[in-house]
Amino acid sequence: MKSSLLLLPLFTVTLIACAPEDPAQTTDPAAAAPAEQDAAPALPAPAGSDTDAVAGLLWTVPPGWEMQPQRPMRAATYDTPPAEGDSEPGEVAVFYFGPQEGGTVDANVNRWFNQFDQEDGRPTSEVAERETIEVNGMPVTLVRASGTYNAAAGPMAPRADLRPDYRLIGAIVEGPEGAVFFKFTGPDRTVVEQEANFALMVGSIQRSVTPGN
Repeated sequence: MKSSLLLLPLFTVTLIACAPEDPAQTTDPAAAAPAEQDAAPALPAPAGSDTDAVAGLLWTVPPGWEMQPQRPMRAATYDTPPAEGDSEPGEVAVFYFGPQEGGTVDANVNRWFNQFDQEDGRPTSEVAERETIEVNGMPVTLVRASGTYNAAAGPMAPRADLRPDYRLIGAIVEGPEGAVFFKFTGPDRTVVEQEANFALMVGSIQRSVTPGN
């Protein structure tokens, strides 16, 4: 698995660009992990955009993303517009399983990576990207993978629904009521085209209830 900062420039630039010019924040150097980025403030909602919430978290849904009907096991689902030449939209699925439920961050990241096959046969974990940032005081694990996607992948599912040239961008937010999982999959060009919007959504995540209230 790549441990470089290749995954972070878009998220970092997007988040910092909307930060106050003179933020009244101090950072304890002893508390900063080498692989983690400094905290980023929640971004303001773009005009005309919607918000959504689950498990004590609130976020902005980017304009142009279509909220889909409720589906089992999902807190929310959004379709993103397909890129020119792509025949299907991207899909952003949001999962929340409850406090202390849904497995560890590592287990979920590995499961996502295992849903992709590489042409050269290497494990996707060797070529995928993973980093940790902080958004509004909460740890967020960011991942990116691409290859042939097994859309039906599950513990006992056959590898039958294979989709070549697919991409995944994921974010796992360790929120006040447990982990919330944001999984963006779709044709490679579509996901790349919507990556900035995904970054804006992640950057907008904040607690929906102030601690202590």
